[in-house]
Amino acid sequence: MTQWYTGNAADDGSERRGWILGHFIDPSEGVRHSKDVEVKWGTHPAGEKRPEWAPDDRRTTLVMLIQGKFHVYLTDGRALLQRQGDYLVWGPGVEHSWEAEEDSVVVTVRWPSLPG
Repeated sequence: MTQWYTGNAADDGSERRGWILGHFIDPSEGVRHSKDVEVKWGTHPAGEKRPEWAPDDRRTTLVMLIQGKFHVYLTDGRALLQRQGDYLVWGPGVEHSWEAEEDSVVVTVRWPSLPG
């Protein structure tokens, strides 16, 4: 098995809601299978939102803005990502939801990579 991989995040994530690396990648697919970290390439049109709270009691999450204007709502605050490179990090036990104010691209990294 090859110990490296090259691909396109939009193509590779199309069947997994943008997720391109993590425990959910079949080990037969090589180095993209990981129990340590998950990575998502998220493309969100203006107005798209996650209205329900997403619980996460066991992982740390980083969201970084590539382009657009993106709101992240946390159980105890909120952040507006509007300048390329803006990011937000939160730890275990913080629920979140989000909304794209403009067409947005964000990269999300979570660790460790755990089922549901």
